[in-house]
Amino acid sequence: MQQNSDVFDLASAKVCVVMNRSSGKKKHQALTDKLQSQLAPACGSFQLRQSRKGSQLPALARQVATEGFDLVIAAGGDGTQSAVAGALAGTDTVMGVLPGGTFNYFARDLGVGEEIDAALETLLDGRVDATDVGDINDLIFLNNVSLGAYPQILKTREGIYKRWGRSRIAAYWSVLVALRRLRRPMQLIAEVDGQEREYTSALVFVARSAYQLDSFGLEGADGIREGKFAVLIAKARQPLPLMRSALRLAMGHSAKDSDFDLIVTDRLQMRTPKKRQLVAHDGEKTVLHSPFDMKVRHGALKVLLPADGSNKTDDARGRS
Repeated sequence: MQQNSDVFDLASAKVCVVMNRSSGKKKHQALTDKLQSQLAPACGSFQLRQSRKGSQLPALARQVATEGFDLVIAAGGDGTQSAVAGALAGTDTVMGVLPGGTFNYFARDLGVGEEIDAALETLLDGRVDATDVGDINDLIFLNNVSLGAYPQILKTREGIYKRWGRSRIAAYWSVLVALRRLRRPMQLIAEVDGQEREYTSALVFVARSAYQLDSFGLEGADGIREGKFAVLIAKARQPLPLMRSALRLAMGHSAKDSDFDLIVTDRLQMRTPKKRQLVAHDGEKTVLHSPFDMKVRHGALKVLLPADGSNKTDDARGRS
């Protein structure tokens, strides 16, 4: 959900790009060269800050957020975007997006372009707008958080990426490998508007990305566009039926009624008997404590969007 917007004056802005140095040396150097030749000359002042590894990104982003920049640009995948958004949400600093990951859901949702050249066009000629972000126990997320099977999927994915490299095929394969190892479902209580309901499930997926739900053929995307969460609670409790649900998702055949219970809300609480839970958020993993308080922080993040109101993600798809 977006609010009133203003053209951003890049020529007088103090700008910082935040990047993870450890991701792909050749690709990293090519992007650095492009930023120095195309973006830096258009800025009032320009700095590039790099972390040595991904785990250092949140601390780096928090440090940059204290230094008085007008625009902080996250260059990388959804994990990088989430780290920077977490540092900037609730401040007056504007965030720019340069996608560089496998899926780039946040860039696609914003329509700033899912390729570097299109996203650079947005940065060079952009307007400031406000967008919603998700919050779970004071941790900001942009696309999704999940409990149960999905954190295990991320663990498995890391090993597959190290062996075979990053790709969408490897990402989907990690889902099936991880679900095959699933042993126990979760017991949980979801509370919405004072009403409680008990569930037994292997997977809870709380979505903030309408693009992601649309790509999976799931309901709830319209609710997200209205400033809410789409909370999907898998009906499957064991590995085999959950794998069937995952395969239907990959083929675009999943339906809410057959595979998931759906809750659409902008605030909820979930409780699990196990107090410490590994929670997946925007491709990262963090141990959080139950209860899990989730809310949409409306208009909490200022972002740069195309000045002409176009959707560069759709434009690029139309040219391909």
